Amino acid sequence: MPRPYEDKVKELLGRMTPEEKLGQLQQLSWNGDTGPGGGQTDQAEASARAGLLGSVLNIHGAAHTNALQRIAVEESRLGIPLLFGLDVIHGHWTTFPIPLAQAASFDPETARRDAEASAKEARSQGVRWTFSPMMDVSHEPRWGRVAEGNGEDPFLTSAFATAKVRGYQGPADGGELADDGRIAACAKHFVAYGGAEGGRDYNAVDVSEQRLRNLYLPPFRAAVEAGVATVMAAFNTVAGVPAHGNPHTMNEVLKTEWGFDGFVVSDYTGVAELIAHGYAEDGADAARLALNAGLDMEMVSTHVVDHGTELLAQGRITMERVDDAVARILQLKFALGLFANPYADESAEITDPAPEARATSRAVAARSMVLLKNEGELLPLCPAGSGAVAVVGPLADSADLHGTWGGPGAHRFPSVSVLDGIRAAAPDRTVTHAGGDIDEAVAAASAADLAVIVVGEESRLSGEACSRSDIGLPAGQEELIEAVAATGKPYAVVLFNGRPLALGAWLDAAPAVLEAWHPGIEAGHAVADVLFGRVNPGGKLPVTFPRSVGQIPIYYNHENTGRPYDPQTPDEHFRSRYLDLPQGPRLPFGHGLSYTSFTVSAPCLSRETISATALMDDGATVEVAVTLTNTGECVGDEVVQLYVHDVAASITQPVRKLRGFERVTLAPGASTTVTFRLGADDLGFWTNDRAGTFTVEPGRFDLYTGTSSETEDRVTLRVVPD
Repeated sequence: MPRPYEDKVKELLGRMTPEEKLGQLQQLSWNGDTGPGGGQTDQAEASARAGLLGSVLNIHGAAHTNALQRIAVEESRLGIPLLFGLDVIHGHWTTFPIPLAQAASFDPETARRDAEASAKEARSQGVRWTFSPMMDVSHEPRWGRVAEGNGEDPFLTSAFATAKVRGYQGPADGGELADDGRIAACAKHFVAYGGAEGGRDYNAVDVSEQRLRNLYLPPFRAAVEAGVATVMAAFNTVAGVPAHGNPHTMNEVLKTEWGFDGFVVSDYTGVAELIAHGYAEDGADAARLALNAGLDMEMVSTHVVDHGTELLAQGRITMERVDDAVARILQLKFALGLFANPYADESAEITDPAPEARATSRAVAARSMVLLKNEGELLPLCPAGSGAVAVVGPLADSADLHGTWGGPGAHRFPSVSVLDGIRAAAPDRTVTHAGGDIDEAVAAASAADLAVIVVGEESRLSGEACSRSDIGLPAGQEELIEAVAATGKPYAVVLFNGRPLALGAWLDAAPAVLEAWHPGIEAGHAVADVLFGRVNPGGKLPVTFPRSVGQIPIYYNHENTGRPYDPQTPDEHFRSRYLDLPQGPRLPFGHGLSYTSFTVSAPCLSRETISATALMDDGATVEVAVTLTNTGECVGDEVVQLYVHDVAASITQPVRKLRGFERVTLAPGASTTVTFRLGADDLGFWTNDRAGTFTVEPGRFDLYTGTSSETEDRVTLRVVPD
């Protein structure tokens, strides 16, 4: 199928010199904010003037982008506009909750709302391309970049990746890319970056083909099907081959098997790092390997443009490959309307968070919070009560709750603190404050009727290059919680963090615990909305919380061993377990409470058997239905979840894998039927061959339904041979 601007691209390619073509494959950084080294301002201006530059990142602001764009459009020989990119990860001016938090909503609409608001702000400043969404599935909470992803499950991540791509770009056909309020998305990091050994950023990933295809690749395929415009290569190796020079993942899977017709950009200096990996001998070799493996644009390092002419002359790269890469880049520039309208409208520039954007961020933040405990129905608090509330802890008055990659807004606009949020929500109550000093916190709690203890990670402790070997609460925080608990006053704990934490013994004693993640610019208001019941929490954990660091990796969708732990015989010695830890997670994937209560009926199948051929060849499906009832006294949300277990297969399958979820709002006493449809994609798996073989095998499938990954309600489906 021809690309929409194929004729225009061909005509322009025909007028370009080899040097101008290579220049389109180069992206330079306006500053050094997002990687090692400084900015490349002077080089960017000179290259733009010479027509030897395709893109610039880390620049925003209508006046700034327009000034540089005028150099490219009005002073270069062919006037090809530049494509300006920026890390708009969870907001531009208006920061939204981190992506991990959004995944906890189990509502992909939250990601779409973030992307739409963010795209509108960013595009008004000349930015036409974001390096988002990140869809790296990870089982490694020590890795700081779990904050940027959607957790440990590929099905959940795929749903959020699709929603975010559509929020940035619009429909999958790309027809709205030129519209105001739309920007090009970038699916990153391709691929398996979330499997970094030891949780150390940039580390190696040794992965089988079946694990690659069943765990790490599905979200990227979903993004491609949603029309994502670009893909970014990963820093890691994939089974010994660096992703930036990996022809199997980029050429064979992404471009050939999936038919991806956008372009692949490197990560920051990723091409140069092929040398440090020990994969390329020098810069020319790195350029050859990357370009021939399917990479189309080089970010920051300049090996392709520096050595491209020499490599062409030597026949080590071909003009056909260069033309293909250039065509992919020009195609997007035409689709974004850059040739017709290269400049941002300075009179319409958005320079601060609009009230409606802040309101959206506040709603998304509250929807993303997870109630971990609520014994004795301590929460919700009464905003009109007469008793004093002590807000204590090192993060109680923090105005930096944006989280990692907060964007330019995080540097200019403080987030609302929990202290301010509680004071605004309960203006008639006495609200006192103490920081992280234990004695002061104890004194404040002792003088109050109840305490809200605010602890967790600062934003700087998660994100890129922020791996932690100890993922417990930072020093002194557990002691503060225990000291306040010893006062005997009722208390609730609010957690801010960018990853799953290994929570100490205090968790067992705490009456109420709210997981708030890093909620963004409206953090304090959103926390208060939940604490005081303006919003009934309905989020669920998109990641498993371990009991200790030594238990990592622990994740719900694991494979069984030949000697799995048996809770019926917990003391049996020759089992897969730890001697010094209870079995299982501290908090399981899918866990989350509400201020009301729900029941979920046993699952019912539309049919008890289905043929493998009908599933694979005819698109046959089976329906699984449950009845959800609100048995409590207030309106609330519940997330009904469906898990599949292929009991016996030619490749060992996860004990459970999420294949359906739906967040439902119900009034007290109300019921509804939730129906899931399962097909071949849900019951099959990818085999271990590099050709990409997908199969559904006959056998027994246990289907589990409920409100967390530990549900025991199930029904059996049999897939039969023809």
